[in-house]
Amino acid sequence: MKRREVLTFGLRCLAAGMPTYPVVAETSYPDRPIRLVVPFGPGGPNDTVGRLWADRMKPLLGLVFVENQGGGGGLVAAAAVARANPDGHTLLLGGGASQILVAATASHAPYDPVRDFTPISILVVTALSIAVHPSVPAHNLKDLVQYAKANPGKLSYASSGAGTVTHLTGELFKSLTGTADIVHVPYKGGGQSIADVVSGQVPIVIVGVNGQVLDLQHAGKLRMLAVTTPTRVSAAPDIPTALEAGVPGMISQNFIGLFAPAGTPWTMVEQISQATRRAMADSEFRKTLIASGFEPYPDSSPEGARRFVEDEASRWAPVIKTLGLQPAGGAAIQR
Repeated sequence: MKRREVLTFGLRCLAAGMPTYPVVAETSYPDRPIRLVVPFGPGGPNDTVGRLWADRMKPLLGLVFVENQGGGGGLVAAAAVARANPDGHTLLLGGGASQILVAATASHAPYDPVRDFTPISILVVTALSIAVHPSVPAHNLKDLVQYAKANPGKLSYASSGAGTVTHLTGELFKSLTGTADIVHVPYKGGGQSIADVVSGQVPIVIVGVNGQVLDLQHAGKLRMLAVTTPTRVSAAPDIPTALEAGVPGMISQNFIGLFAPAGTPWTMVEQISQATRRAMADSEFRKTLIASGFEPYPDSSPEGARRFVEDEASRWAPVIKTLGLQPAGGAAIQR
């Protein structure tokens, strides 16, 4: 055999005896900026937490940019993320409105909060506050109830949107205190609702407690009458709870967490979760969250997030049914 034929024969024999493997392209995650969709406008609690988290992720996951998509009490943003490519580069900063209330109140929900999402982490639990413009002659909840009953139809309250936890909290307050004449004024986010109460256009606001609200309280531009958590908030220990203020059953709290579209690879979910756990373990980051009015949630694992959402859904379902609430616009959003 000629030299070339010998080499060719030898190579064929070598190839025949070697196992073959599929060619796998080397990939790294994330390979581009991550989009964090916040279901409310700028300035509210969700936006605050989202931007704080995004900033902490820079050395851990790379660039995370926040995209505010208000509307439908969180339905618009959540529906968009549910339809997004499950490649780990689009996340939802969900909460009580998007992950619980839609399932309990919307007759034709645009997505299934359980089936269409994978929980990643609960970041914080947020207290809600019943606050008023300084011109309102009420310095506690008892004063507010008395004033509302003496002036039927005169008062209104702002929320961050129809079908949100702030809306539910306002209606629960009306139901427990017999003040059904207080009119609900929905906004597209907490920031807008706060701005209109500070300017005096709306007398009452149900709002998540954050740094902005606390600053307005200290500046005398907003008067927080009570918080609706079971215990007082660490960042505002001088504000009584609604229970202490004499409204039994007035307990309402929200949560803010990370959710990925269903089908997102588990390796990516776990990578985001691990980065989040590292951030939440940092004492300075926790201090920043607490100073802004948030309570860091102790279990930031995917399994912990799933259990938390299930427990909250079980707690709210009978309350929603009793009040007969249904968010405006929920049925209008199509998949």
